[in-house]
Amino acid sequence: MPDRYFANDAQRIFAGLYPEVAGKFTHRLAEHPLFEFEALAQLASRMRPCDVEQNLAALPIGVDPAALRDNGLSIVETIRSIEHNGSWLVLKFVEQDPTYRELLDAVLDELAPAVASRTGPMLKREAFIFVSSPNATTPFHFDPEHNILLQLRGEKVMTVFPAGDEEVAAPEEHERFHLGGHRNLPYDETFGAKGCAHTLRSGEAIYVPVKAPHWVRNGPAPSVSFSVTWRSEWSYREASAHGLNNIMRRAGLNPSAPERFPRQNHVKSLAYRAVDKARRAIVRS
Repeated sequence: MPDRYFANDAQRIFAGLYPEVAGKFTHRLAEHPLFEFEALAQLASRMRPCDVEQNLAALPIGVDPAALRDNGLSIVETIRSIEHNGSWLVLKFVEQDPTYRELLDAVLDELAPAVASRTGPMLKREAFIFVSSPNATTPFHFDPEHNILLQLRGEKVMTVFPAGDEEVAAPEEHERFHLGGHRNLPYDETFGAKGCAHTLRSGEAIYVPVKAPHWVRNGPAPSVSFSVTWRSEWSYREASAHGLNNIMRRAGLNPSAPERFPRQNHVKSLAYRAVDKARRAIVRS
């Protein structure tokens, strides 16, 4: 394996994108043995059932989470037959496995200096592995983390939309998500012109900002992708501000949306954390 997973040019590109611009750069993980199908099947066999998810591949861009279905196979069977079974799956929180945790840290440590200079330390490092059948669709959704998706096998097109655009993801959708709702978002064809389609081939990666809505269409061959994520104190403040907005909205108010980076949402974040702490104290008592 290479001494470094990102060349100097790739690190410079990432530093120019971070934290609020989606964009591509290259990596050197494509031949890593931990992402061979049999290695992934073995990983899946030792994971907790709650940390694996599989879905049928033929999905619309926008889909109600209640309508999602799997293929009836075990995760191990799905990985081993991914070329033909019409599915996509995600192995979640693979950093719980020591071998994958070591790789996650090695990858993120190379980028940590660029991150620290903008948003501080990388908090809550996590990793996810996506395995997809040909032409699979990952529906329209957003995520609360800073995210880099590294393409390792096959190719896919990720269409990314601007973070913070209230026409694409309404404030109420953010609040619903932060109260424990599903990551999927309603999709309207009128959103299309706002998205930017990025084709990812093996050896390419894309940085996706916090809460930037996106959807993914897999190419004509099976795909394996490695998603490495982290939180920043800014991302936690953004989440807390949405929590406070929900409280205000339920009180009949119409709060303004949390600010994007570099605004820090200090006041709303502190207020929500105080309310949440008091609520938890009441529950415990």
